[in-house]
Amino acid sequence: MNTNVTISLAQIPVSKGDVKANLEQHLYMIERASSAQADVVVFPELSLTGYELELLAELAVPPESSHFQMLSQAAVDHDIVVIAGCPLKPEQSRKPTIGAVICFPDGAVQFYAKQSLHAGEERYCSPGEMDYCFHIKGYQIALAVCADFADPQHAQRAKAAGADIYVVSALISDHGFVPDAKILSQTATEHGFPVFLSNHISVTGGWDTCGRNAVWNSYGELVLSSETKDSCLVLGTVTGNQIEAAKI
Repeated sequence: MNTNVTISLAQIPVSKGDVKANLEQHLYMIERASSAQADVVVFPELSLTGYELELLAELAVPPESSHFQMLSQAAVDHDIVVIAGCPLKPEQSRKPTIGAVICFPDGAVQFYAKQSLHAGEERYCSPGEMDYCFHIKGYQIALAVCADFADPQHAQRAKAAGADIYVVSALISDHGFVPDAKILSQTATEHGFPVFLSNHISVTGGWDTCGRNAVWNSYGELVLSSETKDSCLVLGTVTGNQIEAAKI
């Protein structure tokens, strides 16, 4: 494959339940990612609200939310795919889902709900039921939200569906990073696709997160990690089986 696609991973501070302030951070990073010629920008799990399980029912929003309209307009204005984390209000009378909104440069807006829940999350939310992939510049990108990547079948299904790249929007703590990074590296090796991780840098939901947004190549080798909890972007450009990465 001769074309390339650039995926940016946003490390941003997130304020508890403050969607307005968090949205401003998203819009700023979307502009930065676009200026860096990225095709996709990925934010961490529940990035619009913070990982605040006790607030999920209060903060969950329907698909027609004005927050998504603003993100969608930013995707259009900056010609970039935006993946942001948010609690979603289901149509049925169920608990909210830990979701992601995917906004495209043509104005389309799609959604994904996390399928694998960590212990305790079931008290506050329902699991999703469908895998999610999208196409851009000849590549098929599969999306995982946090615990999804710990279920081997999730990545297996992504590969069987033709995924070329596996993108993870997550919350990973300092304590959990080493074992989770090992899983992500093994996922890349087993399925022969690069893996991208977007993680939190703020304390959220009581978790002291570690940032360290990272890119692994299709051999499971770490190409680049931010190595910090600073606000920044990690950019990975995929051209066939090759990856070039940078931090800005």
